[in-house]
Amino acid sequence: MAESFGVGGVVCGWLRSSLLALPCAISSVDMEKREDLNSILPFLPLFLRSSALFWPSQVLEALKALASGPAVSRVRSGGVLFDSILDLRDSLGLSSGELAPRTASGYALFFDEMMSGMDSRVWFEEAIPGMARLLLRLPSLLEAHYLKSDEMFGEGKAGLRFMGPQEPGLVFLNQELIAALLSCAMFCLFPTRDRDARCPPIINFDVLFASLNRNGKHSQEQKVRCLVHYFERICLRMPTGYVSFERKVLPRESSDHGVTYPTAANWSTSTVPLCSFEVFSSGLIEDQPHEAIEVDFANEYLGGGALKWGCVQEEIRFMINPELIVGMLFMACMEDNEAIEIIGIERFSCFMGETNKAFCGFLDQSMYKCRLKWYANSSKQEKSTGISENENRSEVEGNSDSESSQVMDSQDNVGIATGNWGCGVFGGDPEIKSIIQWLAASQALRPFIHYYTFGEAALHRLEEVRQWILLHGWTVGDLWNMLVEYSDQRLNRKTHVGFFAWLLPCNKPSDVRHTSEQ
Repeated sequence: MAESFGVGGVVCGWLRSSLLALPCAISSVDMEKREDLNSILPFLPLFLRSSALFWPSQVLEALKALASGPAVSRVRSGGVLFDSILDLRDSLGLSSGELAPRTASGYALFFDEMMSGMDSRVWFEEAIPGMARLLLRLPSLLEAHYLKSDEMFGEGKAGLRFMGPQEPGLVFLNQELIAALLSCAMFCLFPTRDRDARCPPIINFDVLFASLNRNGKHSQEQKVRCLVHYFERICLRMPTGYVSFERKVLPRESSDHGVTYPTAANWSTSTVPLCSFEVFSSGLIEDQPHEAIEVDFANEYLGGGALKWGCVQEEIRFMINPELIVGMLFMACMEDNEAIEIIGIERFSCFMGETNKAFCGFLDQSMYKCRLKWYANSSKQEKSTGISENENRSEVEGNSDSESSQVMDSQDNVGIATGNWGCGVFGGDPEIKSIIQWLAASQALRPFIHYYTFGEAALHRLEEVRQWILLHGWTVGDLWNMLVEYSDQRLNRKTHVGFFAWLLPCNKPSDVRHTSEQ
């Protein structure tokens, strides 16, 4: 299924892909001089010396024992697994005091009590050795990554690096490297000291395990089950695709290079017509069958509370698509003119309900061909012409090759699938949020927006409002000005009703029954 996704101030997309193959032999790379590596190295558990990444010898021996299975490592329980984690951390100079209280009991509780005996044997005999083998290969995986990203996108253009606010750019990772990095998170190996608000979130799993309790929230156990299922899957059959994480920034000042961050004046004078808007009272954004960017507009920090106590829309998405978590390693807090687009993420689990139960399963990943084709052609075009990343998409759009034109046409036809973002813990008004997203999608020239209400009672008149607005042929500017007028009246206490009731004529019956069902 072709999917796209947005987070915080983020619009993100993902495709499962198999675009490239790693070389059999790795050419010499001067790792010490790489700015991208040096920016992310403080957040990684590896060491760099003589242009080579490596594990300390004690860590290397411990990982070899884990990779040999429980007959050698003696790791057959959650308690012993956590002891091994502490030994690894100690060899890396990481203090056990930096982990959340009750992390040890959480590992023991889940793997020794919550997990069945059969599942436990699979975990300790297959998954743990598989993850250890991935960690042993992490230095070479990273070196191969930098070599390949330089080859495909130009030196330093798409390598793993820290990406701070207002720093547009791309990070291009293969799924095996992502699996190795997430294995570090399961073993709580990422350094956490000397971090400030500008740094990305900590992605060790200690807080998640520490939150487990026999009488606690069932959702926390299910979040861990999704992650465990991911590791079992990748150890059984490693995915061979690639994932891109792109930080996008709309300039606040006008420039000659394209669209800028819109001001109130831009919105109020916009003559852009409103795009098609379809309301879905049932169904889930991540299950939508259309060619659409799936939006996650929630937390300024990528992932929100996914690795803590959160378990609503954004956190659930990061559990059923765990590869999203790796973006938390290098993407700093977003500002209001930024977005993060993610392409290539595979879905590994499903869920039932929003806050209670998740279940795991194998899912069909076959409907990615159109976006995959565009992505491959975009990469090929950039490599062959040597154009900059800012020029890449406009140049591809102008390509005279009929195949490239068809691919870009399909990209232009990609709409938006979204829902009630910002209306939970952030306390947003569902009526206002739905209209704002319609305005944004229209101004961005997206062909359609599919809005999933999740049965929200406050949006029972959304279809009626949609029809009323389209009947009048309003532009983005018209609808924006109505929203501003309503907001002014609310602030000055001239009205106390919701936007929908304020907008619609009092005598108009609310009997529209054309809401789409998925």
